[in-house]
Amino acid sequence: MNTPDLAAWWMPFTANRQFKSQPRLLAEARGMFYRSADDREILDGTAGLWCVNAGHGREEIADAVSHQIRTMDFAPAFQMGHPIGFDFATRLAEIAPAGLDRVFFTGSGSESVDTALKIALAYQRAIGQGTRTRFIGRERGYHGVGFGGVSVGGILNNRRVFTSLPGTDHMRHTHDPARNRFTRDMPEHGAELADDLERLVQLHGAETIAAVIVEPVAGSTGVLPPPKGYLERLREIATRHGILLIFDEVITGFGRLGTPFGADYFGVTPDLITTAKGITNGTLPMGAVFASRAVHDAMMQGPENLIELFHGYTYSGHPVACAAGLATLDIYAREGLLTRGAELAPLWADTLHALRDAPHVIDVRTIGLVGAIELASRDGAPGARAYDVFTDCFRSGLLIRVTGDIIALSPPLIIEPDHMGRIAETIRAALERAG
Repeated sequence: MNTPDLAAWWMPFTANRQFKSQPRLLAEARGMFYRSADDREILDGTAGLWCVNAGHGREEIADAVSHQIRTMDFAPAFQMGHPIGFDFATRLAEIAPAGLDRVFFTGSGSESVDTALKIALAYQRAIGQGTRTRFIGRERGYHGVGFGGVSVGGILNNRRVFTSLPGTDHMRHTHDPARNRFTRDMPEHGAELADDLERLVQLHGAETIAAVIVEPVAGSTGVLPPPKGYLERLREIATRHGILLIFDEVITGFGRLGTPFGADYFGVTPDLITTAKGITNGTLPMGAVFASRAVHDAMMQGPENLIELFHGYTYSGHPVACAAGLATLDIYAREGLLTRGAELAPLWADTLHALRDAPHVIDVRTIGLVGAIELASRDGAPGARAYDVFTDCFRSGLLIRVTGDIIALSPPLIIEPDHMGRIAETIRAALERAG
C-alpha cells in the first residue's frame, strides 16, 4: 500500500494518533462496495456516513456535475438566482411532507440546524412573539456541530469542551432498555416522555420558548426509534403552546425509513425539517431546511425591498450541488429508492435480530433500513469492545459505524438480501473474536 503522508490532515471526529498508527484508507467506491487502498473489497454497511443512499459511483450524478461545472461553476445567491436552484427547490417541494414546500438551501446538516433555529426566532418575532427566544432539545440528541446544534444537542462529548448558547433546555431521552429491549420498529413504552415538553413549558413559560427540536429517530447516539405515540404527543403539546416543532431529518430523510421523510413514516408533520446527506447522495456538500407555508409566509410582510430573513451562506443553492441533487432525485424516482426500504425492512430486521444470541449483545434495535446492535461494555473500558469489532470488521471486508458500545448500521438503499447476510455473518464472527 502506498500510504500518503498523514501528518497534515487534522481529521474530524477521529482519534488522530490512534488512526495514524494504523490507518484505514478507502480509495475507490462502486455500488455497495468500497475498495481499500490495499486493494480489498469493503462492503459498505453505513452508506458512507448515512448519506450514500443510492449507492456509490452513480454515473448520472457524475455526468450532471461535470456538465454543470462546464456550464456555470458558481453563481451568487444573494440578490441573484439561477434556474437550476429553483428547479431543485421545486422538485424537493414535490416530495416533501404536505405543506412543507418552502426550501432554504444550506451547505450541511449543521448549517441546516442553525438555519432552522434562526428561522424559528425570526418567525416568532414576525408574529409578535419576540419574547420566545428559548430552544428545547433532547438528551442524546445530535444536531451537528454549530454552536446552535451543540446547544440543543444532548450528546455529552459534543458539549463538554464547547460553550453552549444560553436559553436552551433538554427533555429526557427515550431510551428505556428495561422495557423496550430487542425492539422492531417503534418501542411500546415511553410516549409519556413527551410530557417533558409540558414540564419545561411550566418551568420556563410558553412565552419564552421558540421551538423544540428532535430527531424522529435519534441516529448518532445509537439508533433510538421513538416510542409509539411519542411524536404525536410532542406535536400536540407544541401546537397548544405556540411552539414550533423542528424535525432533524438529516439521517431519516430521503428514504431511510422506507418513506421520503420520517415525518411521512410517523404521520406527524413538523413546522420545519432539516436535511442534508442523502439530498445529493453524499456526492457534494449540501443541505436544506423545509419550512411550512405558515412559517414562510409570516415573514413575507413589510416593504418588498427589505430582506425578510437576514441569513444565508456563500454556498446556499450552489449550482453544482443542485445539479447533483437533481440527478439524485431522478435516481430515487426511477429506482423507487424512497420507498424501497419498506419492502426490505422486515428481512433487515430478521437478519439483525438473529444476532441477539451472539456474544456480548445486550440489545438490537431496527426501524426501516437502520439498525443498532448494543454490546456489553468491558469493565472500565466503555467503547473499547465496539471499537475492536469495528476494526475487525474492516479487516474482514465490512464497514460499520460505532458510537460508544453500539454498532450502528445504515446501508445504501440498493442493498440486496445477500449483502444483509454478509453484514450479519461478518459482525457475528467479529463478536466471537471480541474479548
